[in-house]
Amino acid sequence: MPPSAAPAAALAAAILMAVGTAPVAAQQQGGLIVELNKTEPAEEGGCRAYFLFRNGTGDTFEGFEMSLAVLDGGGVIDSLLAVDAAPLPVARTTLKLFEIPGLACGDISEILLHDITACRLQDAGETDCFPLVTLESRADADLVK
Repeated sequence: MPPSAAPAAALAAAILMAVGTAPVAAQQQGGLIVELNKTEPAEEGGCRAYFLFRNGTGDTFEGFEMSLAVLDGGGVIDSLLAVDAAPLPVARTTLKLFEIPGLACGDISEILLHDITACRLQDAGETDCFPLVTLESRADADLVK
């Protein structure tokens, strides 16, 4: 390799390494990812929803409550669901299960994050968490803001 090509090759390698690690770094120092991981029929009827909370904010949440609107297959609001997910430890993924009564999983088209009714960081007061939250879904139903 000619001497002038060595710095260019080193620069290209550094860029590739930075690009390859960017998503990991963003998740570790990013926001709070709320993922609807899966749904399954509940024993009492209705639907059981599994949520993962990936806390990459650098802070522990003492309080984190959401108001979710559950939309049926026709896109009509079927019910509101209050979800208390706290505590959410820093740099951890937390699993929470919630029951959606009276609606089969296959009849849910989407779940809308209607409001974050409480968001308290450890050793701090209430804060606006809406900008920190990213929503994802691996289930058939979408999870949207």
